[in-house]
Amino acid sequence: MAEGSNGRRRFSDKWGKHELDVLAVLSSAFPQWLTSRQIAQRVKAYADSYGELADQAAKAAFAKQFQRDRAKLAAMGIAIESRQPEYSSKSEGQDFASYRLQLGDEPRVRLHFEPEDLPVLAAANYLARSMSISSNAAHQQVQHTSRTAPRVPQTPVPGLGLDSIAPGLGTQTLPESLMKVIDSRRFAATVDVDGERINVAYTDSDDLAMYVLEHPGAYIVSPQEAVDAFNRRLTAAARFELADSTQNSESSEVNAPAISRQVHEPGDPESIKARQKKAGPSFQTGSEVDRRLRLMLFLSAHLGEEFSLAELAERFIGKPKSEDELNKYVNIIHKDINTLTTVSDDGEMAGSQFFDIDWPLLDSEGIVSATNSLGLERLAGISQQYLSMLTASVSYLAHSSLLPDQQRDQAQSLYTRLRQHVKPGQTPWLSLTGYELEPRAFSVVKRAIATDSLLDMEYTDGAGRIRRKLVAPAKIFVDEGVYYAAVWTDVAAAAPKDKQEFVQRDTTINKANGLPRVWQVLRLARIEKADLVEPVHKLDIPDVPVSELRKWSFDNGTQTVFITDQPDLPFTKRLPGATVEPCGNGQKVRLIVSSDSWFVAFCIAHARHITAVAPETLRSMIKARAERELSLDQREDDTN
Repeated sequence: MAEGSNGRRRFSDKWGKHELDVLAVLSSAFPQWLTSRQIAQRVKAYADSYGELADQAAKAAFAKQFQRDRAKLAAMGIAIESRQPEYSSKSEGQDFASYRLQLGDEPRVRLHFEPEDLPVLAAANYLARSMSISSNAAHQQVQHTSRTAPRVPQTPVPGLGLDSIAPGLGTQTLPESLMKVIDSRRFAATVDVDGERINVAYTDSDDLAMYVLEHPGAYIVSPQEAVDAFNRRLTAAARFELADSTQNSESSEVNAPAISRQVHEPGDPESIKARQKKAGPSFQTGSEVDRRLRLMLFLSAHLGEEFSLAELAERFIGKPKSEDELNKYVNIIHKDINTLTTVSDDGEMAGSQFFDIDWPLLDSEGIVSATNSLGLERLAGISQQYLSMLTASVSYLAHSSLLPDQQRDQAQSLYTRLRQHVKPGQTPWLSLTGYELEPRAFSVVKRAIATDSLLDMEYTDGAGRIRRKLVAPAKIFVDEGVYYAAVWTDVAAAAPKDKQEFVQRDTTINKANGLPRVWQVLRLARIEKADLVEPVHKLDIPDVPVSELRKWSFDNGTQTVFITDQPDLPFTKRLPGATVEPCGNGQKVRLIVSSDSWFVAFCIAHARHITAVAPETLRSMIKARAERELSLDQREDDTN
């Protein structure tokens, strides 16, 4: 661990990290390709350990260490591409691969972000990263192993370039609820919905099937494993037996659906276990080296500009809670600056300076001003591809229920600015199962609630007829990923004279709770048109919990039954209002549903473990829907 010529220790020795040395060597050589031998000779840490690669054992040791360092950089978003040389021969001692930084064909995009953008940007970056792949080769391998992480074709790894133009991004706190939703959707598929290709992240094959079935006309484009899993459910659903709701539970026996239990699918315990076993090493992107990489890229993007150590400390470590903590953070950043400007003791390329620093300015005033970044400014900023995915993520968060209202408004503002830098038609569509975008009527209903206004609405009822009604919207809630509005219909006292004809107070008794049905719960997607109406008098609307409001929609619900092949299945425990009893080797589940179409989709999606359903009307609907989907899929295959 020799001292450098300027008295600073060579960082690759002290911390045992070679990634920064490798990055310096490849960046200074770009666009030239470097062979393994050239890299080993120029990176001092490699040369010290592996000499001149004179024998096969030394070559193997170097190759193993270099690939580890390469993988760490890739995990942080800095990819190193390789190629085979045109001529090579073992007898001549030639290298069989050469390397350089992967910068892409397009220049990096650099934008300006305000401090208030950072929480939303961090959330969007988290979502975008979860939908990305590291490389085309990695994607092909993931497809072969049935995908063990959410992946979407042809989306780039974000890299640390975003930190170079949005410092402080890594210090933001993400809502735990958002992280939980995103992390639980470990898989992704491309789904065609009304001619639009949407990248859908999902939890398991049941989850994806439910998404497809709730979008009539939708079909899975890729990957093939997801298509096959969906078709297995359709085949099983078409063979459902009729569940006799009056039969004795202990003697109930029905045929099991035709899904091979040997097939492991995304989300299965066996699949998760295999994923954990086969997964490679995971690298901490919040490590000391990662912080230095982000700092390095930031300074590369702002050569010649001046930043105080305190400002850099807050941006790259976090806001200090006390003066002592601030001093601690400043010392860490000062140490990072020393690390990034360390030279090797022998003057070789290894460990050479990333920057020239104005040392008198730093020592006297604590201000950092860097120049000469060895070409690392090429890594600053984000690619056009990733900007497109980031823009899509911001748009999605602005129109879903995953962020608080204030941040969603900020997300909409940020989206308006980002889309100006994205080429028309280049923003991908993405969705998370259970968290679809808000219906078009969402904003006007929300505005009516906020201003205590009445709503003159036209909506489609359960029979498909267009109705017009004057109501007072009280709440918007999400149930199973669907947006609902709870509206108060007793508005005669507050309605203007020219709107009285549209007042329709329902005085019938709700069977669920024995009260007049003055509440109406309807899907926001069914509202075709809505206008705000100023009330004559303010209404006193009772505050009713969402759990109670849900009961109002079940007054005319359908009594259903389904039988499972196993007890204690997770999806049966998530059904509100369901009653469960033993039935043979499985369970009998009784449920009142307000939407027949939802029950049809639910049973097909979970056909892997459902053996029989009732009543016969719904079993017939399930069978017809499954057979129709199978015929459409077959027609698609014939066309291709």
